[in-house]
Amino acid sequence: MIPAFCLKAGFFMADVRAAIGGHMSIGKPATPSYHPETRLIHAGVLRSQFNETAEALFLTQGFVYDTAEQCEARFNGEDPGFIYSRFSNPNVAMFERRMCELEGAEAARSTATGMAAVTTAMLAPLRAGDHVVAAKAMFGSCRYVVEDLLPRYGIASTLVDGLDLDQWRDAMRPNTRSCFLESPTNPTLDVLDIGAIAAIAHDAGARLIVDNVFATPIWQSPLSLGADVVVYSATKHIDGQGRCLGGVILSSDAFIQEHIHTFLRQTGPSISPFNAWTLTKGLETLAIRVRQQTANAAAIADALAAHPKIARLIYPSRADHPQADLVKKQMRAGSTLIGFEVKGGKAAAFRFLNALKLARISNNLGDARSLVTHPATTTHQRLPIEARAELGIGEGFVRFSAGLEHADDLIDDIDAALETA
Repeated sequence: MIPAFCLKAGFFMADVRAAIGGHMSIGKPATPSYHPETRLIHAGVLRSQFNETAEALFLTQGFVYDTAEQCEARFNGEDPGFIYSRFSNPNVAMFERRMCELEGAEAARSTATGMAAVTTAMLAPLRAGDHVVAAKAMFGSCRYVVEDLLPRYGIASTLVDGLDLDQWRDAMRPNTRSCFLESPTNPTLDVLDIGAIAAIAHDAGARLIVDNVFATPIWQSPLSLGADVVVYSATKHIDGQGRCLGGVILSSDAFIQEHIHTFLRQTGPSISPFNAWTLTKGLETLAIRVRQQTANAAAIADALAAHPKIARLIYPSRADHPQADLVKKQMRAGSTLIGFEVKGGKAAAFRFLNALKLARISNNLGDARSLVTHPATTTHQRLPIEARAELGIGEGFVRFSAGLEHADDLIDDIDAALETA
């Protein structure tokens, strides 16, 4: 029996049954002719009998059944419907479906945080004796999972220079099962060749997992480039307003069903219905926010490029970016992030950060407010100084996440703060 609210849903009936069962298998998008901006507003809506405009909140731990027979059928998978909000809930289903429509993925599962998404995507399909290859340039917590956590369970790992395709090839072993990368990388904004690395992984019988946070689904589509799995910290641009935590894993229906769904169901890194609802509402404005943030970041990068107190500036859409040709090939625009080295090392960088009036010091990114951080003492502080130097994270390096303020105000704020550096 289909619950009443499903009869009002904006899905094909097969998709309704899949969504209610907590199995977000969509095959083809329900709205193939619509642009991403339209899908971000209309895709995946499940309306109740009250025909509400905004998505309703389903703040419930569990669900009830009309009969014991229906309960048995629900648990057997013979009756479509929600069972328990740890792994299936209307708000979670709506968020996952909308992300599928945006990313062009067959299936998705959301998680409590972005790191829960990364850890699950990495760990769930692996077994003792498997091997992982990953790019060295990544968020500190991701590197911890690859370098420290996986080996505890008998899963070996090799770190490579993600820009060097020969290193990827040389690192592959007969037991390599997964490859992992960020592009652009955190925090130095290197752009890795997703298509070429995917081909190397596939030739070795491995899958490629891509963390697409810095590009956002607005500017880069890793699945279309050959990646097998895409992960996001939805805490960043998808929420984009500093409200809640969340993560999401997107892939083929086969990968999600075989490796991810049961792992999440049994281990419980669950997103709350309220957070899923908040992230769904965040998706409605994702495109316009990311476009404005990107425009601001590009303007700031241009203004700082020749600044006498900046030793090095990195921004993906500039012609002087080390991988400028690749950026044009696989990204639709630059990032909302900028990286730059303040002359004078840590002391100068700290004076700069402390003098900012609009941009606030925070280790978060992708927010409506401009945020700035010092990676060497925050996101990458656990790495030895030699490892940070190898990645280009100097003591004066700063990561700037452009917000929605007026670009001229942000540039004036940065210029004034650099005077103190």
